[in-house]
This record gives sequence, structure tokens and C-alpha cells, in this order.
Amino acid sequence: MLIPRQRIKIALRLWMPVLMLRIVVAHTPIQGPIHPHAIIILPNKAGTEVLVCYEDEGVYIDTYGRITKDTVLQWGEMPTSVAYLQSNQVMGWGEKAIELRSANTGNLEGVFMHKKAQKLKFLCERNDKVFFASVQSGGSSQIYFMTLGQNSLFSW
Repeated sequence: MLIPRQRIKIALRLWMPVLMLRIVVAHTPIQGPIHPHAIIILPNKAGTEVLVCYEDEGVYIDTYGRITKDTVLQWGEMPTSVAYLQSNQVMGWGEKAIELRSANTGNLEGVFMHKKAQKLKFLCERNDKVFFASVQSGGSSQIYFMTLGQNSLFSW
């Protein structure tokens, strides 16, 4: 479901210690669920700016819920998982591709296509490696890792 960006009002509430997000669509009831992925506190903004990722996009807002950048991070497909990396990048795992984007600008910095469609979920980041797992029905999964270089993908 596509919701026009002009009609989306994002309100962010900080409750100690819980961070709550409410997405309110002005004048229009939401038709179906909205899939939230992540609220990423941008470290170089001293906690005053966050990147809110939902559906197949992300918006930059301040702690009062005001949109801070005209830029909208637009994923190539709706990710099943989104994570912030220490390299100041955001990684999104879709069923057909893994995308690596700049956390500050949302610009695409790398894409890795899957050989077959599968759901992948972020597990953790350690040094220059990102660990993730396939999500399969029947209880079986496989764990993968990707080695990152400076602003580029090296291997999977």
C-alpha cells in the first residue's frame, strides 16, 4: 500500500526508557498494516535526529517528530530487516537483494543480488563483518556473514 508522503504525519514520543513511534495518516484511515523496521538514532547528531524506516522507505525526523530532511530513503523493495552499521551505513535485507545505504543521505552505496528469493534477518555486526540468517519455514535456517570494506561490499 502506498501512502502519499504529503499526507503522512510522523509523531515521535520519548518515554523513559521506551521509544514509541506513532505514524498517523491525516484524514485517511490506514488500509492494512504498516510494517515498521527500525528507528535509528543517528550518532553524529547527538541523539537529536533519527531515521525511521517503515514499509519500503525511511524518513529523517527530530525528537519532536518534525521531518528534518527533504530526502526520503527509498528501498528497491520492502526489506524484511533493516540495521544501522558502525560504518554510518544502513543495510536493508530484501527477498531479492541486500542494499547498503548512507545513513546520513540515504544514497545507495551498494547492492548484492540473491541467487534465489529468501527472507533474511539481521543478527549482529562484529568488526568488519555483518551476520544475518535466512528465515525458512519448518524451523531450519542458515547463518551468513558479509565482510564490509570502506563504503563498499566485498564478499558474502
